Amino acid sequence: MLTPERHQFILALLHQKHTVKLKELVDQTGASESTIRRDLDQLEQLGELRRVHGGASLRRPASEEPSMGEKISKHQPEKTLIAKAAAQLVQDGESIFLDAGTTTYEMIPFLAEKKITVVTNGFHHLDALTNHRISTYVLGGFVKERTRAVVGASALQNLSQYRFDQCFMGANGVSLEDGYTTPDPEEAAIKRATLSLSQKRHMLVDDSKFNEVTFCHIASISEANIITNYEGPLLNEIKDKTNIKVVSS
Repeated sequence: MLTPERHQFILALLHQKHTVKLKELVDQTGASESTIRRDLDQLEQLGELRRVHGGASLRRPASEEPSMGEKISKHQPEKTLIAKAAAQLVQDGESIFLDAGTTTYEMIPFLAEKKITVVTNGFHHLDALTNHRISTYVLGGFVKERTRAVVGASALQNLSQYRFDQCFMGANGVSLEDGYTTPDPEEAAIKRATLSLSQKRHMLVDDSKFNEVTFCHIASISEANIITNYEGPLLNEIKDKTNIKVVSS
């Protein structure tokens, strides 16, 4: 398969699956691993994709937000590992905030035996929280169709009543220069406000989020601890700016 044919094949597969693994591309094209790595580097330089640990993902516009269904189906094992590690930080008697992200959703089963109070803006989270008999408050406001997040002025006003021992949130992008980012201004506002109301602040981000910048700034790297499976080249620089817990299977 010639280089242009491989590039076309890789992009077609990405449009179909959104994320592909390096091994999958090697197996399907018959090219060597070094050749596929070079292809991915070239396509990333052209802005066609972005490299992630072990493969590549389709590059989205900075303001485009994946749906809840799309998020749930991606990086599931990594999210579960991160969620389990995050839940271990929660102590009986605490009041915590969980945002509407899919990794915080994965925390819920690991919180089931804890005597805690949860506040969330995740409409999708409610069934799981109540099914596990966790004392739960949900913010009032506008529910976004794609992410099931409760946002807006009413949600911010409601949120201002609370104070949290810990908050656990996600981000669509993490970079040294731009910090934590998300595509939606209203979700960014909820996350920023929550950080200011929490004694301990944690961002739960899998390795696909690093070196990615989306539309709206949430906070700088130093404003929250990070729980992740990322072990890439930025790790030491991030450790200079904040506490980071790396989990692995």
